[in-house]
Amino acid sequence: MSRIFNFNAGPAALPLEVLQEVQAELLDFNHTGMSVLEISHRSPAFEKVLEETKADIADLLRLPDDYGIFFMAGGGSLQFSCVPYNFLTEGKTAAYADTGSFSDKAFQEAEKVGKAVKVFSSKAQGYDRVPRPEEVTLPENCAYLHITGNNTIEGTEYFVYPETGEAPLIADMSSDILSRPFAVEKFSLIYSGVQKNIGPAGAVLVIARKDFVAGRDKKLPVMMNYETMLEKDSMYNTPPVFAIYIVGKVAKWLKKQGGLTAMEEINRKKAALLYAVLDQYPAFYRGRAEKASRSIMNVTFNLPSKELEAKFAEAGKQRGLGGLKGHRSVGGIRASIYNAMPLAGCEALAQFMEEFCQENGR
Repeated sequence: MSRIFNFNAGPAALPLEVLQEVQAELLDFNHTGMSVLEISHRSPAFEKVLEETKADIADLLRLPDDYGIFFMAGGGSLQFSCVPYNFLTEGKTAAYADTGSFSDKAFQEAEKVGKAVKVFSSKAQGYDRVPRPEEVTLPENCAYLHITGNNTIEGTEYFVYPETGEAPLIADMSSDILSRPFAVEKFSLIYSGVQKNIGPAGAVLVIARKDFVAGRDKKLPVMMNYETMLEKDSMYNTPPVFAIYIVGKVAKWLKKQGGLTAMEEINRKKAALLYAVLDQYPAFYRGRAEKASRSIMNVTFNLPSKELEAKFAEAGKQRGLGGLKGHRSVGGIRASIYNAMPLAGCEALAQFMEEFCQENGR
């Protein structure tokens, strides 16, 4: 079997070691005589999976005791609605930093619930950067500030988070969660669709300060109520069992790699290889992100023409470098280099970029 280097943005590459473990266990999970796809979510076997998964994530993040972890379904996009329904109460204003297509969608959902304002936007510049901390001024009676930690489509990422004072900070970390250490205690709530960096499609990881989600309005739809989801330990209804199982495997794999400090080191090396080529050939490879905002998860760029971009993606595919086409809304090229992408994949892509430029540059 020949596997390619998978640069898709999500669902995305999973560690080969994890896939092999899943393959070995698929027909008989933990000597139950059943597949993990068949076990009850109320069984002791799955309860153990859930508890270990949460414990390993907490360990990786050095999560304070006053935070809880739970899983939901519906993807990150459902969270765009869950956040304002839970926290945008009467007389309050929600603040949004608009740094990409997904943050704009989150803002639009908040507007349906109550008063929401954009306190920063780089839309006019093609979403080429995230704000510097001093550029964010919050409104009076601020319900929360919502940010998108890493902008998957545009290839920008926060490395310094805004200061919010008494206002809660909420983050969509769907594509950068568990890629590097960060101060969890700065955030009141974090959500992450797991299909980009830590698992398959079908689950959302939510990390929340327990007192922040307490006291939610009982009139909220129960499946959108964070307090209920935390109190019921992800088990109000049948949770995404298989996705949680995979996330647990990935968390254990991350710990074996040395944790988040080790992952950040390798992720920065991978990104540096690709950005070095962009900087070497700026007339041919036109990076979209300002240097200070360059994502270490998604490297985005354009070539001189759409025809060359199509040729690049197809030639890369023939070289075993898959998933390089940019998002349908912006085109261009995107290399998603999440945790599971090995250094060898970025080395191969950087070499291909060099050769393609030499053969097709003008």
